Amino acid sequence: MRVGVIDNRAVIVVATTAIDIAKASDNTFGPDVTSIYERWADFRRWAATAALPAGDPFDAADLANPVPEPPQVFAIGLNYAEHAAESKYAVGDLPPVFTKYRASLAGPRGVVGLYGPKVDWEVELVAVIGKAAHNVAEADAWDYVAGLTVGQDISERATQFNAHPPQFSLGKSYPGYSPLGPVVVTPDELPDRDDLELGCAIDGEEVQHGRTSQMIFSVGKLVSYLSTITPLLPGDVIFTGTPSGVGMGREPQRFLAEGEVLRSFIAGIGELEQRFVAPENL
Repeated sequence: MRVGVIDNRAVIVVATTAIDIAKASDNTFGPDVTSIYERWADFRRWAATAALPAGDPFDAADLANPVPEPPQVFAIGLNYAEHAAESKYAVGDLPPVFTKYRASLAGPRGVVGLYGPKVDWEVELVAVIGKAAHNVAEADAWDYVAGLTVGQDISERATQFNAHPPQFSLGKSYPGYSPLGPVVVTPDELPDRDDLELGCAIDGEEVQHGRTSQMIFSVGKLVSYLSTITPLLPGDVIFTGTPSGVGMGREPQRFLAEGEVLRSFIAGIGELEQRFVAPENL
C-alpha cells in the first residue's frame, strides 16, 4: 500500500489514481494522515478487507509531505562505510544520532533556499514508525515500521561544521532541508525491504548511487537501538543515513548552486525534486 497526502487529505495511491481515505472509510480514518499513523494497525486491517472505490486521477505534483507532523525526527550519520571514509571518520560500534527539526520538513517537490555557501545533498531511506516501540528486539523491529519513504538530508556544511562545537542539527534544519515523499510505502510492497536502490542527480548528473543493503546499521538494528534509549512513537521518522558521493567529500568539494535541480529516488518508492535559489528569490 502507498499512502500519500493531497490537499491536506490522506489518500491511498494506486498507480495514477488516489483514493480518499476518509471518504472510503466513512470517516473512520483520516482525513489527517497523522491520525492514521496513530492507529496504523487498525487502518491496515481495514484497508486489507475494505471494498475500496476506484480512485480519482491526480497530478504527481499535487502530492505533499506524507509525514507532516512526526512527534520525533531521528537522523543517522555515517551509516555507509564509503560515506564514512569520504567524511574522514572511522565507523563506530554505534550509529551517530542527531535530529532534524520538524520545521525543516517539506514535500517531495519544491524550491529551497541556499542559506549558506556550502549546501550539500544526502539522499536517504526514511523509515516511518507505525506503533509505539520501547526496548524492541532487532528480530521484531520491522513489525513497528509503518512504511518507507524517500528523504533528503540537505545540509549547510558551514553552519554544521564551522561553529564550535559543530551544529549538526541546526546545519540540517533550514526551511525545506528535510523533504519527504512522495508516498509512504508499506514494506510488503517491496521485493526486498532491506535492499533498495537509491541515488540522486544534479541537473541530470548522477552524484550518489547505492543500495540500502550497504548500510552498516540496518533499519531493524536502528529501530531496535533507538527504542532502547527512548520510546519511539507512531509517526516518528528515521533518516537512515546516506551513501557516498556527497559534495563535502569530493576533491575539489562541490556544493549546490542557484538554479540547480536535485532529483533523488529510491526504487519502488518514488522521487523527490528540489530546485535551489537564493533566499531572496523564494
